[in-house]
Amino acid sequence: MRDTPIEQTRNIGIIAHIDAGKTTVTEGILYNTGMIHKIGSVHEGETTTDWMEQERERGITITAAAVTCYWTPQFQKLAGDKKHKINIIDTPGHVDFTVEVERSLRVLDGAVVVFDGKMGVEPQSETVWRQADKYRVPRMCFINKINQTGGDFYKSLESIHKRLSPNAFPIQLPIGFEKDIVGVVDLVNMKAYTYKDFADKEFSVGEVPADMLEKAREYRHKLLERVVESDDAIMEKYLSGQELTEQEFLTAIRKAVQSGEFYPVLGGDGRGIIVQTILDAVTNFLPSPVDRGVVSGTNPKTNEPAERKPADDEPFTALAFKIATDPFVGRLCFFRVYAGTLQAGSYVLNTRTGNKERVGRIVRMRADQREEIKEVYAGDICALVGPKDTFTGDTLCDIDKPIQLEAIKFAEPVISMAIEAKTKADQEKMGAALSKLAEEDPTFRLSSDEETQQTIIAGMGELHLEIIVDRMKREFKVEANVGKPEVAYKETIKKVAHTESKYIRQTGGRGQYGHVWLRVEPLPRGEGYKFEDEIVGGIIPREYIRPIDKGIQESAANGVIAGYPLVDFLCAVYDGSYHEVDSSEMAFKIAASKGLQDAVKKADPIILEPVMKVEVITPESNMGDVIGDLNSKRAQINEMTERMHLKVIDAFVPLGEMFGYATSLRSMTQGQASYTMEFDHYAEVPKQIAEKIIKSREGINVRKGM
Repeated sequence: MRDTPIEQTRNIGIIAHIDAGKTTVTEGILYNTGMIHKIGSVHEGETTTDWMEQERERGITITAAAVTCYWTPQFQKLAGDKKHKINIIDTPGHVDFTVEVERSLRVLDGAVVVFDGKMGVEPQSETVWRQADKYRVPRMCFINKINQTGGDFYKSLESIHKRLSPNAFPIQLPIGFEKDIVGVVDLVNMKAYTYKDFADKEFSVGEVPADMLEKAREYRHKLLERVVESDDAIMEKYLSGQELTEQEFLTAIRKAVQSGEFYPVLGGDGRGIIVQTILDAVTNFLPSPVDRGVVSGTNPKTNEPAERKPADDEPFTALAFKIATDPFVGRLCFFRVYAGTLQAGSYVLNTRTGNKERVGRIVRMRADQREEIKEVYAGDICALVGPKDTFTGDTLCDIDKPIQLEAIKFAEPVISMAIEAKTKADQEKMGAALSKLAEEDPTFRLSSDEETQQTIIAGMGELHLEIIVDRMKREFKVEANVGKPEVAYKETIKKVAHTESKYIRQTGGRGQYGHVWLRVEPLPRGEGYKFEDEIVGGIIPREYIRPIDKGIQESAANGVIAGYPLVDFLCAVYDGSYHEVDSSEMAFKIAASKGLQDAVKKADPIILEPVMKVEVITPESNMGDVIGDLNSKRAQINEMTERMHLKVIDAFVPLGEMFGYATSLRSMTQGQASYTMEFDHYAEVPKQIAEKIIKSREGINVRKGM
C-alpha cells in the first residue's frame, strides 16, 4: 500500500550554482525531517548526498543523489496537518555536470533554487533557471548564507529581478543583518519567527518588530497585488476592499507558483531551523504529481497521441532518467513513475527497443543506501536493479498499453582527449569501464581513431574528463595515460552548391554503377543534418535512397577540410541515373559520399569552434590585467558590473584559448580572482586560425585519404 497519497507527494530538485549551498540545504532538510541526526559538513566530506569519494575530497557535488523524507507543515496550514512525502534530488552545481540537472528536471514537479547570499545570481544560477524554464518546472528561491559576512538578502533579491525574473518576490523577510539575523517575518500571517541559535529545534512566535513593521506591510501589500491575479474570486474579493483570510492568501500564492509565473523567495542559513519554512513552502506551494496533470506521449504502434493520468489505476508509465553502477548490486536504473503501479517480479515494455524487461528488485534510494520495496506507485521516484537494455530517456510501460514519452536531449561534448591503458592487462578492463561510464553519462562519448588506434573520450570540460579518468581508476581499478585536451571543432558551409557524382567500376563480371546529383545548403546553428529526397519519376529506384543518405552521413562524419564532423547542413538528392544490372546500394553510397565532399568544397566550407560564456570575478586593482589577458584570447567582452565589492567581467571566449586559464588567472591576481565558464554556442573560426588548424590536421587527413 501507499505510505502517502499522491496529492501529498512532492518531487523536487535542489538546484544552484556551485558552492551556493545546495547540499547543505539538503542536509538541513534531512536533519529537520528527522532522517539524519547530525548535519554533515561538505568540506569535511560528511554529507549524505555527496557520497562519492571524489565528491567528499573536492567538496563538490558530481552526481545527482536521490533521498526521501517526510514533513507535516508546522506553520502555514494550507496543506493541512497531513504528512507529506518529499522526494528530493540534490544536483551538481558545476557546469561540467549539467547533465545531472537536465535529466533531473525532466522528471521533477518542482524545484528549490538556492543562491549564495554573498554573490547573488551567478552564471550557473542562470543556466539551471533556463533548464527549469525549458521543462516548465515551478520553483521557489532560497537565498542562503545571508547570516555570513557579506550576505545581503535584498541585494541578492535585486540580482534575481535583474538577471532572472521580476516575478520573484519574498514571502518572508529576515530579521537582522549578517551574523545578527535572528529569524524571519512571515508576510502572510504577519508573525515573527525567531530563534536564539540557528540550530534550535523550534521557533519562538511573536509580533513583527516595531522597526520592521512598515517595511513588512509594504512588502506584504506588493506580494498580495502580485498573487491575487492567479484566482478570479480572490482578486474580486481583494479589489472590493475585503480582507483576505490566511487560507485565501496561501491559495493565491499556490496558484501563482503553479502557473509558473511567480517564484516565492525565502532566505536564511540552510543549515538551521529556517529550513522548516522551506519545507512548509514546498508542501504548500510546489505541485504534486496530480497538480502537474496528464503526461503526453505517442502510441508507438499507431503513432497517435496518447495520455496518462497521474493515478494508480492507469496503465503503468515511467521514464528512465539515470543509469548508475552500484558496487554492491550492479546496474541501477532510476525511473519516475507517471501513472500506474509496478510490482517486483513483473514485466514492463521498453518502447525504444520493443523488448520486455523483467522487473527484479525495486529499491528506494537514499543517496548510496538502498531500501528494497515490493511495489511502486504513480508519482514515485525509485530504481530498478539490473535492467539489461534500458538507458537514459527510455520509456517503460504496460506491455499491453504502450506509450512513448518524449526522450531527454543532451548537450554535445566540447572537449576530447586520447586515453590508453598503462598495461596490456588494463586494456580489456578499460574498454568495459569506459562503456559503463558512457552508459551512465549521456554527455560522455567514447570513440576510436582508426588511424592512430587511440581511444578518444569526449565530455563537457576538463573537470568532467578528469573525474571520468579518476572514477575508472578507483571503481574499476584501471590505470591509464591521457593526452592533452583537444577542442571539439566542427565544419559547416556558408552557401548553396550543386555537384554531380558518378561511381563506375568494370571488373570483368558485374560492374558497379551509381550516379547522383546533390545540392547542399547551410542550416541555422544547431540544426544538425537534414536529408531531402527530391527524386521523381523513379530515375533512382527507392531502394537506393537510403544508401545515398547513409553515404552522405558517413562522409559528413569525417569532415571535408580538416577532418572534423560536418554539421548544420541540408543535402538533397534531386537527380541521377542507374543501371539495371550494375547498380547496387554500395555504388550509390560511394557516389553520394564522394559527391558530398565535392559539393562542400564548392559551398564555402568553414571551421566552427565552441565559444564559452565566461565570468571572471576579480578585485578592481587587477581588472586591467584580466581584461588585457582576455582580449589576447580573442574574447568578446559583453558586460562589466559590480558584485559585492568585486568587479565582474562577462565575456565570450573560444574554448581553445581557455586551457590553463585557472593557473594564469591565479598568477596575475595573486589568487584573488576566480572564474566560471560554460558552453554557449559555436562560431566561425577566424581565417588565420582556421589555416593553422587545417595545417595541423594535414597528416591525419592524408592518412584518411581525404
